[in-house]
Amino acid sequence: MRLAEIAERIGCELQGDGTIDIHAVAPIEDAEPGTLTFVANPRYRAHLGTTRASAVIVSIAESALPLASLRAADPYLAFAKALELFYVPPPLQSGIHPTAVIAASARIGRNASIGPYCVIGENVVLGDDARLDAHVVLYPEARIGDAFRAYAHVVVRERVSIGNRVILQSGCIIGGDGFGYVIDHNGQLRKILQAGTVILHDDVEIGANTTVDRAAVGATVIRHGAKLDNLVMIAHGCSIGEGTALAAQVGLSGSTQVGRFVRMGGQAGVAGHLSIGDGAQLAAKAGVNHDVAPGEVVGGYPAVEIHLWRRTTAALKHLAELFRRVRQLEKSLSATGTATRP
Repeated sequence: MRLAEIAERIGCELQGDGTIDIHAVAPIEDAEPGTLTFVANPRYRAHLGTTRASAVIVSIAESALPLASLRAADPYLAFAKALELFYVPPPLQSGIHPTAVIAASARIGRNASIGPYCVIGENVVLGDDARLDAHVVLYPEARIGDAFRAYAHVVVRERVSIGNRVILQSGCIIGGDGFGYVIDHNGQLRKILQAGTVILHDDVEIGANTTVDRAAVGATVIRHGAKLDNLVMIAHGCSIGEGTALAAQVGLSGSTQVGRFVRMGGQAGVAGHLSIGDGAQLAAKAGVNHDVAPGEVVGGYPAVEIHLWRRTTAALKHLAELFRRVRQLEKSLSATGTATRP
């Protein structure tokens, strides 16, 4: 594909020879002639002088380069669009595999692709253009919209509701029982019936081996366009707002309410019954034990305002030396008889 055509299709400004033929995209360190690469992070700018790529996607503000470039307000977004131009998907199966088990009462939409050993329960509703890879299980009375994509070993439990264009990566479980128990008069743990459900709105994507538990009553809700990474744990009764993104190993305790366009770094955790406001950000490994206001950025454990956390973390490496100096000062004051005691 000619570079000029790529520029037009992904909305970039072309600088240099638009007739260059591009056959693939590549990371800047491994790029070869005929490939397109990108620089979105300043740490990779040093490679611009040595890369073998034929062209590079860079910021509009980037200075003149010796190789052809595509200028974009967001180089990473432009690169993502370029990837789509060159990606060749693997061959897709079509139709229903003979080993699939589908209840007679299930309603399957048009153009469904259902792989080996899938199980679709009673009264399931599956929309048009669904694709289920091997060993996907849809429990009875699940309701699923159009363009559903479930990779191998996905489980959707009973009466879960899923919107359109939802993607479930391999091994994720939607609607497993919430972790609900009460201690009886004998001190034994009595299971609380998890009679609620899970609702996934349109354009949600759930990562591999992530779990979203059903509510005891009501619903656990993942709203429009939210993205959950691999190995995320969403407990019963949580609500996750539109456009929110949770990185790997994030854990939300029961009834956590997460607002719109929130960002949580890897292994961040939130105690139960808390509220995370719209646009808030939780740094990786943050441990949140209080409500977080809209737009607030926090880190550390227990989580505090991000600049305070950074200053505190930077001070930690000096703590031992500071303690030693204080002890020396105390000894010096004690020797001169000027030490005071509380």
